[in-house]
This record gives sequence, C-alpha cells and structure tokens, in this order.
Amino acid sequence: MKNFPLRAHNTFGLEVYAHRFLEYASEEELATLIHTGQIGTPYLHIGAGSNLLFTDNYPGTILHSRILGISVTHEDADSVCLRVGAGVVWDDFVRLCVEKGWQGAENLSLIPGEVGAAAVQNIGAYGVEAKDIITSVETLDSSGHEQTYQVEECAYAYRRSLFKRPEMKSVFITRVNFRLNKTPRFHLDYGALREALNGQTPTLSLVRNAIIHIRQSKLPDPKELGNAGSFFMNPVIPRAQFEQLQATHPAIPHYDVDEHLVKVPAGWLIEQCGWKGRSLGPAAVYDKQALVLVNTGGATGSDIARLAEAVQASVREKFNINIQPEVIFV
Repeated sequence: MKNFPLRAHNTFGLEVYAHRFLEYASEEELATLIHTGQIGTPYLHIGAGSNLLFTDNYPGTILHSRILGISVTHEDADSVCLRVGAGVVWDDFVRLCVEKGWQGAENLSLIPGEVGAAAVQNIGAYGVEAKDIITSVETLDSSGHEQTYQVEECAYAYRRSLFKRPEMKSVFITRVNFRLNKTPRFHLDYGALREALNGQTPTLSLVRNAIIHIRQSKLPDPKELGNAGSFFMNPVIPRAQFEQLQATHPAIPHYDVDEHLVKVPAGWLIEQCGWKGRSLGPAAVYDKQALVLVNTGGATGSDIARLAEAVQASVREKFNINIQPEVIFV
C-alpha cells in the first residue's frame, strides 16, 4: 500500500507516512517479495514500532512480519523448547509461558513489541535479558538465503546484538527459538520487585503481576500518551569515574558490571538535571519516570529529538556522562 499512515505502527503516535507498506505472513511470502523485487530500496523492517522515532516521512518500503505461531519443539522433565514466529506480540508469548508454568520470561512482562524485534534489541528488565532464554534465531536475507544463528553467534550484550549492525540490515528474523525452565529459578534482585511481592512466596503469576504493576505505575500507556518506553540506555562508566561522582553524590544508585565498570541509571541522571516533568513544546519528559520521553499531543519526531538532545547536553554538562538513545532514529 502506498502513502501508508504509520501512526498505528509507532508508539510515539507520530503522524508520518511510508511510501509503501508490505506485510507477509510466512517465510514463503517474504521470499516471494524478495525474489519478485517488490521490496525495493530504501526499506526498513519494523516490529510494533515501539523502539522507533520517525523524524520524517519514510521515503521507501516499510516491511512488517505477520509470522505467528508458538510451537513446542522439544520437552523433557526440566525444560521446554519453543519456536515462535517473529510477528507474535512479545507479551502474548510471556503470558503463555507463565500460564503453562514455563519459567524464564516472566521478568520481561509487559515490554511492548514483537518477538523478532525482541531478539534484535535484546530486551531486558529486572535482571533478565532476552538472550538468557533465546537458543537460536532463524533468518532469511535479501537474497533469499535462510540461516539460523545460534545464540552464541548473536553477539548479545546490553541492548546490543549482531542484528543491529549495519551490515545485517538485509537479514530478516523469521522465527526465534527459546528454552524455558520447568523448575522456577526466580530473579528477584531488584528492590522494587521484592517490595511488590511483599514477602509472598514467589510464583510465576505473582512475579508477572508484580512486574506489570510496577511498569504500569511508572510507564505511560502508549495508547494514552505516545512514548517508546525507556528512551535512553543506562550508561556504563569506569569505576574510577563512578567513585568521583559518588564522592559528590553519595546517593547515586548503581549496579556493578564487573570490577572495572559500573552501570548508572540514566533516569536518575536526567532527574538530577531537573528534567523530570519538563517539556519543550509538545515533547516532554514523563513526570513519573525521567527515562521516558512522551508526545503530549501533536509532537513531531523532530520535537522529540530536540528534547532528547537537550537532555543529553544537560547530563553531559553536569556529570560528564554521554547517555545514548535506546530508541532508533529513522
């Protein structure tokens, strides 16, 4: 479809258009689009648009997967392996795992987006990342070549993966394979999560519901207030730099990465710079979570980008730390 409105395909709710929009429901349909030259250039493959900032109309083709399905490929007394279509809504997958008693995905509850994009982004929350449960990623590239990447080949790191590299732009994820545990091994290291459980013996449902409650209390619903969740990545800085900051800001929260590196919450840095609840025109820093930038109504992608730049400049000036967007600018 030409001159396709993308408002429903980006969670900032931006009024932008793509020259063309193509969806496919199977690997065979994608291969046909490739072999018949229908995709053209430029092109961009998206999921639910929950991690994108369109700063203008897109002049080429937007591709979107509608490959669905969740199937069991192996099961034993300890674990279950699942093959999941890239177009499956991420939280639908998590909900199924919890309902079936399969542990591993519950800490990633209510993260927006789709399964394919989750494997690209290596989404994470509350001490768990997608890479912890992914076993392999199935792909089809722009020449029609199929390849499965084992998790060790995916170069996963904090919000990083092989699939985010520029040279992998022509590689499309079709399905993702996961391994879940049948014996719960809960990750409850975050204070907010322990508080939400309030001393109850954890179960998959309790953990999922607690995380949903926490996220809903801190993050706005994109249907009500356009946003892409966490806009910035938490910076990882040398320990010596952190210790200097801690001397002047004793309350600075942090997470030890290793003996040399420390992760500092970007939201805390932004809040210390006075941005929480502030706006530049119709773009604002959310008043309940400084890590989130929101479209208060009628904002353009450029409005949000200008706000992001102003926030980055403030953090750089006050703390000598460069915070980088987690959101992808298009």
